Order: sequence, then C-alpha cells, then structure tokens
Amino acid sequence: MITEVTMPSMGADMTEGTIVKWLKKEDEKIEKGDKIAEIETDKTVVEMEAYGDGYLRKIIIPEGEKVPVGTVIAFMGALDDEIPEIKDESPSKSETLSESTSKSSSLQDSSLNSNPKISNSTGRVKASPIAKKLAEELGVDLSSISGSGPGGRITKEDVEAAGSGSGSGNNEVESSVQGNLTPLSSMRKTIASVTVRSKTEAPHFYITSSVNMTNTLEKRKEFNDKSDVHVSVNDLIIFSSVNALKKFPKFNSSFQNDSLNVYSQINIGIAMALEAGLIVPALIDCQNKSLGEISSSAKDLVNRAKGNGGSLSQEENTSGTFSISNLGMFDVENFTAIIVPPQAAILATGKVVPTPVVNESEIVVSQQMKATLSVDHRVADGAEAALFLGEIKNFLENPDNLFS
Repeated sequence: MITEVTMPSMGADMTEGTIVKWLKKEDEKIEKGDKIAEIETDKTVVEMEAYGDGYLRKIIIPEGEKVPVGTVIAFMGALDDEIPEIKDESPSKSETLSESTSKSSSLQDSSLNSNPKISNSTGRVKASPIAKKLAEELGVDLSSISGSGPGGRITKEDVEAAGSGSGSGNNEVESSVQGNLTPLSSMRKTIASVTVRSKTEAPHFYITSSVNMTNTLEKRKEFNDKSDVHVSVNDLIIFSSVNALKKFPKFNSSFQNDSLNVYSQINIGIAMALEAGLIVPALIDCQNKSLGEISSSAKDLVNRAKGNGGSLSQEENTSGTFSISNLGMFDVENFTAIIVPPQAAILATGKVVPTPVVNESEIVVSQQMKATLSVDHRVADGAEAALFLGEIKNFLENPDNLFS
C-alpha cells in the first residue's frame, strides 16, 4: 500500500525543514530505521529515518527546498503500487511562509509530538487560535485586520503588528535611546520560543549544592594516565546523573495531561554552544552504558553536532529525557538553567574552583563545584529534588562509585 512520507517534526519548536540530501533513490528498497534523507532544521542537520519497510516510489520535494512540517515529501510502497496524482496546488512562497508562521504559533500550545491543524474561525473572521488569544490580550479588533495567511487568515504576526501600530493593549515602553534593529536568525528565534514556552508552562524551582571534587579529580588523573579513554569532568557528571536517575526515575519524566510520563530510557541531553546558537542533543540509552562508553559516545555526539564525521539522528535531536548544561569551561562558577520542554529537570554545573573549607576544625583547600538543579514543580517537590541532587553529589564525591 502506498504511504505518504511527510516532513517530520524534530521537536515542538520545529515548523519547517529543508531537504539537504536524499540518501535513497527512487524505487530503492528501504527497511524500517534506514536513513532516507538529511533534514536541516533551525538548529542542525538531522538524518530522517524510515518508519516502515517498502520502496521509495516517488520523491516529491527536491533537495534544497524548505517546506512546512507535515508536507508530503515522498511516497513509499510496493513496486506495483500506483503513485497518487500530485495536484499542482502549492501556494505561493509568501503564502507558504505565512502558513508556516501560523503553524508555528499554534504549535507552541501543543504537546511535543503533535502536529495540530490550524482551524478556521466559525465566524466571519478567519484567525488562528493563538492569534485570537493574542488579540484578546492586546485589545485588538480582529475584524479590523487584513490577514496575511492563506485565504486571508489572520496570523499571530498580523495581530502583533496591529497591536504595536495602534498602541492598544501594548504595555511595552519604547526606549528613547536610538539603536539598530538586528533581525534574529531562525535558530535564535527558535531558542527564544522554546525558552519562553518552558518558563511559561513549567513552574521552575532551583536548588544548589557544593560538590567536593578533590578525590575524584585525583582519581580521574590516575585513570586517564592508564587508560586509552580520556574521561572529562562532564563525563563524570553525566555518569553520576544517570545512576541517580535510576534511583529517582521521577526526574526522568515529563508532565503530560495531569499525569507523569516516566521514560523507560535515560537519554541525557547535553547543552552545546555552537556558532549559530544552543542545541541540546541527547546520548541515547545511557542506562546501559559504562563510564568509558558514555565518554566515547559524548565525544562522538559533540563532533557530529559540530559537523565533524556525520550528522545527528532524529532520535538524538528529539528524545532527551534529562539534560545537563556545563559552563565550567567558560570560567562560570554558578548559574541556573532553563528546563528543556517537556523534560522535568536540568542540571547546571560550573567551574571546579579551589576553595577554603573547614574540615574537622581545620581550614583546607578543596576542589569545589557548584551544581544547581532546575525542576518542574508539577513533577517534584523540594525535598525530592534535594535527595536526587544529593545522590548525584554522592557519586561525584566518591570516585570508587565512578571508576569501579
């Protein structure tokens, strides 16, 4: 049976993607899990996987073309399946961009893996749900706006323009200082959208603890001197977090529809700063990995994220269950991180700093690292978070737990 291959959503913030390269040819046999195309998102290039077996019967969208999520880009099926006729009803470029923007607006109110359709207004004014909500907040009359979306549909951007033009309901105070407006890149817009969603939907709270890394750093040096695998401090943080998540699985979950979805996999997202912006790809199935395997996998992930030796897979780009952000290499001692939706928590770690501490009535210098856990209060309370962070600290402060 012929099936549609659509532009996939590589996360809740993705609204459109570009076909960088088709990895399979027409009529080539494909098995479930095969890489069939490279897709460029606002963040990175991801390898798209096939969801079933069959033959790639027809490529609809050529390489280099950008289309909205959900667009049919190819057909798969048996060799004797009839390929559906493709009607030439594609909108103009401006309409496509408007529709994509409108989809982006409605997507912010959706769950991680959904691709909602924009519904028409039942009245005479056609507007996306987010546009209606924003118009109500800004006090903008929808009937006075000419929509820029397909079929005259009013988009979020139309409402924002009307609101800023009339000053109605706009509480922003414009600065009298002159400046130059710099348009945001697509990736920067995506980061802005995701962080606003996270802080809006998830009630964050934060707890911080100091971790004594003295013994662990000494053991790490001994291990690296004798081993072919060079273990970084970040590898130790990942490994400790994985072991703590096994004991406290609630922090390896997400809040969904008044329920907790506790994940069976532990996929650790690693925050990475690229030239274009921030990405958080994940190490998959960390619950089964040794310290050495985590170290090797992390190095490979970072290299591919930077465009060296391959690209990220769709799973790596979308399936994180708990994240870690380490700014120690930037001389940062302490900070708080924003949770990556829909995850329940993120760990922020800083630089290891020689610090005077009291040890049995004596002042000694130890290697201290600040670790701050950001938690979705819908998922866990402070006492639970303290126990979880304490478990991470216990692993990091006892090298026998790490290098056994």
